[in-house]
Amino acid sequence: MDRNLWMGIDPGQSGGIALLDTGGAVVLAEKMPATEKDVSDLIYEFAPCIRMGAIEQVHSMPKQGVASSFKFGVNYGGLRMALVAHEIPFEAITPQTWQKAMGCMSRGDKNRTKARAQ
Repeated sequence: MDRNLWMGIDPGQSGGIALLDTGGAVVLAEKMPATEKDVSDLIYEFAPCIRMGAIEQVHSMPKQGVASSFKFGVNYGGLRMALVAHEIPFEAITPQTWQKAMGCMSRGDKNRTKARAQ
């Protein structure tokens, strides 16, 4: 296995985790693990090889309920802490930044970005 992997995290409700090697080949792409322990175990497995992580910088949305905003924030903070705990450097990247880089500005249509990412 390539000893230099790059991790991307979409912390949303239907988000996921992906690992790419230095050539851009997908090493892992899967839905967000079900539990915090599962997330930690997944990151732990690859941590020695991960050189840099990127997590989508998220925030609450207008008209989003208080409970769902709180849950979303807890998940986002937990993912950031998992990266810190496993000593993986990372950057928080806004959706606009990564969508522009990939040439798939969603303009609210997540299917557009999903298709491009796939």
